[in-house]
Amino acid sequence: MIELNNIQKSFGEVTILKGINATFKPGLVNMIIGASGTGKSVLLKCMVGLEQPTVGSVMYNQRDFSHSTRKEQIDIRKDIGMLFQGAALFDSKTVEENVRFPLDILTNQPLDEKLDKVNQVLDRVGLTNTNGKMPSELSGGMKKRVGIARAIVNNSKYLFCDEPNSGLDPQTSITIDNLIKEITQEYNITTIVVSHDMNSVMEIGDYIMFMHQGLKLWEGSSDEILDSEVDEFNDFVFANNLMRSLKKLRK
Repeated sequence: MIELNNIQKSFGEVTILKGINATFKPGLVNMIIGASGTGKSVLLKCMVGLEQPTVGSVMYNQRDFSHSTRKEQIDIRKDIGMLFQGAALFDSKTVEENVRFPLDILTNQPLDEKLDKVNQVLDRVGLTNTNGKMPSELSGGMKKRVGIARAIVNNSKYLFCDEPNSGLDPQTSITIDNLIKEITQEYNITTIVVSHDMNSVMEIGDYIMFMHQGLKLWEGSSDEILDSEVDEFNDFVFANNLMRSLKKLRK
């Protein structure tokens, strides 16, 4: 579980995050949504330690990540997996080497154990026998699946996904969404997804937090979205024609 307690972040005189409180539970796909410039990326950076909150704390299973020692932060980071927006694979490394990378830098496991684990996660994401392929040989969806395999290879307890469907066609997006959902439930991971994709939100979002101008203005499940009375949230959600039609049908 990850808890955000009154997270505020300022750069000089500009305040980006304005007292964010939230709880992200394991086994659920927790989604952070909102328009560009609302503070989602800054919040994500505060959660993984790339930025220090000006005020407040980020708690990982009751461990205060924001105010811990460097060694304590490193220990927590070992439990964190990241799926980056562009997959962020190493172009000069094979699929196997990309997935093995966290094990190489974070563990002292023998090579045969690392390779067993790499093959397990590649099989889980549907990429069996792709070990020797280079990123240039992969489709966009395959790269994202390699990214997911790399994110979970070290038995991550926390998975952060930054716009996982960026650049993917609708069918591939559904595949990646379903994979994230399945892995979250199977491994009981606390998964945080930053997304603009309302299709993903409605399909796999268990808990949704909407941000607007540095504030959390709405939170709830996908089942509750159509009943929202928050104007800014409705403007964001129902910019999509299909979502507007669903809203009208509920009335």
